Amino acid sequence: MKIFVINSGSSSLKYQLLDMESGSVMATGLVERIGEPTGKLTQKNWPGEAKQAEVEREMPFPNHHAAMHTVVDLVAGQDTGVIASTSEIDAIGHRVVQGGETLFTSVLIDDDVVAKIRANCPLSPLHNPANLVGIEVARELFAGVPQVAVFDTEFHQTMPPHAFTYAIPYELYTELKIRRYGFHGTSHRYVTEQAAGLLGKSLNEVNLITLHLGNGCSMAAVRGGKCIDTSMGLTPLSGVMMGTRSGDIDPAILPFLMKEKKWSMEQVDAVLNKQSGLKGICGMNDMRDIHAAVAKGDKRAALALDMFVYQIKKFIGAFYAVTGPLDALVFTAGIGENDDVTRSRICADLEHLGIQIDQKRNAGRKKSATAVHADQSKVSILVIPTNEELAIARATLGVLK
Repeated sequence: MKIFVINSGSSSLKYQLLDMESGSVMATGLVERIGEPTGKLTQKNWPGEAKQAEVEREMPFPNHHAAMHTVVDLVAGQDTGVIASTSEIDAIGHRVVQGGETLFTSVLIDDDVVAKIRANCPLSPLHNPANLVGIEVARELFAGVPQVAVFDTEFHQTMPPHAFTYAIPYELYTELKIRRYGFHGTSHRYVTEQAAGLLGKSLNEVNLITLHLGNGCSMAAVRGGKCIDTSMGLTPLSGVMMGTRSGDIDPAILPFLMKEKKWSMEQVDAVLNKQSGLKGICGMNDMRDIHAAVAKGDKRAALALDMFVYQIKKFIGAFYAVTGPLDALVFTAGIGENDDVTRSRICADLEHLGIQIDQKRNAGRKKSATAVHADQSKVSILVIPTNEELAIARATLGVLK
């Protein structure tokens, strides 16, 4: 069975074609700068699947419809294609950020599901509308092909009310559905399942703290294979500081800024989402640049790194308290998989919690699942490369079965 996975953003379109029988990726690609004067498409075809290993196009993509048409032409093209015809695609899986309290699990897309995704747009105004565009275009171009929505929030739906409810008037939850939802759910689910296998435990036996650390960062407390708490909240802004997002701050800072700086709510929102986090402290949001600056004695870069590590340590402590006996810390995503310095610093001085890293095992980037803990560590430390597209494809297959 061949499954086409689509992740549609506001100005981008990420896609992957997978052969589920062989477990192989046939093609993966990204369309950037949709709606701008000049866009860019990059597609990688795996060896033996097509005449061209890599395809690049720089051209205008006025909208997602045009982008999808180009993608389909490339995937099934005579020289660039990995399949002879789009009729070979058996199903399509869509990443959808927010399922709210109406869409708890992956589901076959029909008009009712589309309406529910649209109704959840106020909870995710930056993501759900873009996800909907991808769904609507795909339903038009692939009429009759079953399509499945897979939600970022799904893995976190097992949180108990005392973990997801905010201490604000309860009517704001019942009326507007303001609560903690959590995100990066497909990533957290994928590494949780992988970790259970590596540890030789069944999924319902494993207790973990999973750390998805990239430009966006989230952590999850996993007990018995299920999420019981997570760092992100109503939106992906809360939790630990990130590349450009503030993470948790005193909520009274918002009205203070509006009063003192004469900023609108839109300006405050833009600052907290796009100009804060690592970038707000040192002007850089790429951890590689920050490490280089620290090595040259940049004090602001050092402060940003110290803050990042410290906040993650605090969440580890908090989540350790509620997971029960902890089996492992699991690092994933761009920083988690590739940044041995940050992994080492996060785990430093946690011996009193039974967490001890082995510096030799930890050294370097990890392209496959790797244990990096010391032999005497009571808690395993795992680095597991995430694969959200495969997780979406598996969820799609699960719905169809």
